[in-house]
Amino acid sequence: MKFIKQTLLGASLLAAFAWQPALAADFTLRVHQMLPAQAAIPANALAPWAAKVEKESAGRIKVQLFPSMQLGGKPPELFDQAKDGIADVVWTVLGYTPGRFPKSEVFELPFSSGSAEASSRAFYEYVQKNAMDEFKDVKLIAVHTHGPGLFHSQNPINKLEDLKGMKVRGGSRVINIMLEQLGAVPVGMPVPAVGEALSKGVISATTIPWEVVPALKVQQIVKNHTGFSGDKGLYTQTFAVAMNKAAYEKLPADLKKVIDNNSGIQTAAAFGKVMDDADKVGLSLAQKAGNKVVTLDAAETARWQRAAAGVRAVWYKEVGDKGIDGPKLAAEAEALIAKYSKK
Repeated sequence: MKFIKQTLLGASLLAAFAWQPALAADFTLRVHQMLPAQAAIPANALAPWAAKVEKESAGRIKVQLFPSMQLGGKPPELFDQAKDGIADVVWTVLGYTPGRFPKSEVFELPFSSGSAEASSRAFYEYVQKNAMDEFKDVKLIAVHTHGPGLFHSQNPINKLEDLKGMKVRGGSRVINIMLEQLGAVPVGMPVPAVGEALSKGVISATTIPWEVVPALKVQQIVKNHTGFSGDKGLYTQTFAVAMNKAAYEKLPADLKKVIDNNSGIQTAAAFGKVMDDADKVGLSLAQKAGNKVVTLDAAETARWQRAAAGVRAVWYKEVGDKGIDGPKLAAEAEALIAKYSKK
């Protein structure tokens, strides 16, 4: 009997130790975003970020990744999901909630930026100096941009006139203003809807960077891709990685430090680099598919730049009506992009 009791006790202790890793996490963070798990940012930025947080917390923080809006809602609701605690952390496009981030919109102005890594560093510093009030309801982990935006279309776009009357998806309010000034008919929609909209003919073209082409299989749906000469793309979009304030505040000081160590300008740059690297993959897939990839020459690019110049005047007036000095913010953004592009 004594032997049996000892055996049972030993088995119980072994069972307890066996379960210990599963029970070790003191806090669980649910990370929510709109794209499939295999897309560039989910796979190559959010997943490594999660692994790093878990490792540096010695397993006391468990990070659960929920792609493709698995926690419910629609992409434009993501920022509020972080604010309200429906998710603990979100990755979202700021332009999905028009007018909510007016100071941050300056990075979406046409022909402003190129490399996502450089402009993400610039955008993070810019937000810290000029726009933190727009993120007061969350714990901001990082902001970033994507690389040069361009057109992906059913019919070729070889000159400015080819865009006239074409229904083109735009990803934000500022981008839609730009498309309208260029002669297109803008159609606003979140990026997950682009593939189906192109397939069904709801739109004839879309503005996205190369990075998102593989996840949406755009290279299989359209056969024409049009970019621009120079080191700046047609546009960029702005993104945020945001954490629920209460989820952050309930962490003890040492675990807050883990989150802090995985926030900031280096994290912004890391997300931007993932975008830059993924641009190369998207371009390669279009080339392998035998698609027509056009880079408009310097003279034609200059025509587009002149046609899009009016977007700034519209934006300056709109933000000016809110008491925001648009020209000053645009100059600040341009200086920061130039600063980090030289490095």
